[in-house]
Amino acid sequence: MKRAITLVNTSGGSFADGAGDRIGEALAAAGVDSEIVLVEGKDCAARAADHVKQGVELIIAAGGDGTMGAVAGELAGSKAVMGIMPLGTLNHFARDLGIPFDIAEAAKVVAQAKPRKVDIAEVNGRIFINNASIGLYPLMVMDRDGQRKRLGRSKRLAMLVASLRTMTRFHSRRLTLSTDGGEAKVDTPLLFVGNNDYRVALPAAGRREALDDGELCVMVMRSKSLPGFLAATGRALIGIRRRDDMVRLKGVKELKVDSPRSHLSVAMDGEALSLPPPLTFRIRPRALKVIAPA
Repeated sequence: MKRAITLVNTSGGSFADGAGDRIGEALAAAGVDSEIVLVEGKDCAARAADHVKQGVELIIAAGGDGTMGAVAGELAGSKAVMGIMPLGTLNHFARDLGIPFDIAEAAKVVAQAKPRKVDIAEVNGRIFINNASIGLYPLMVMDRDGQRKRLGRSKRLAMLVASLRTMTRFHSRRLTLSTDGGEAKVDTPLLFVGNNDYRVALPAAGRREALDDGELCVMVMRSKSLPGFLAATGRALIGIRRRDDMVRLKGVKELKVDSPRSHLSVAMDGEALSLPPPLTFRIRPRALKVIAPA
């Protein structure tokens, strides 16, 4: 029987009373002997780091993408292996790894699947497992989080309201982008940096085929007006490509982003923060060992 520590994020919107017990029971039924540790979201990284130092070989993260990113950041580069129990709203990382959202089925994956090495990405040393962005999206996230704190709105409703409000304040950012291929100054409403390549067109929009290709996915939206931005987004979703809509940089392993502003708002795995430029995005190839279907 496998032995593990399971960190259950009690701060997530999908957490419910008794979730820890249900996860423990599902893991035990699948053949995993795990200590269940209930922890607030802000403490997930520190608790994971403590267990890594103690030599725990299997650490299971139970929560959403924010929880996965916090735990992954501490396990990357260590001997510890990460297991995943998806409890979030969207669970992008689990989905792209092929992990089922049902607790019992996810527990079977932890018990039966073998560890894989996958990539993670970072910006100025801060880990992200899905993507980071500069421009409109961080503003939406900050507005969303403010509504949830002040008004108690659901994550989906708050994001809808935030999206509409942010669009009324539409503007672009002046950024300087540097890669091995050179330097360019751009005015863009949205810079997207993904951990591996993201699809844009429906029905697979927002999905990744691989998490171990060792490259960043860098997309720069070129449309500077709201109508142009919306039209470009619509064309991308139905698979129509126009050079004046969006630039996709290929083969990028490191990206430097500079700005005349003292701080840039950055959304990382759905969480917003403010960072002083320059920002250096890097891919860390196969730095994380995670239990997932092959």
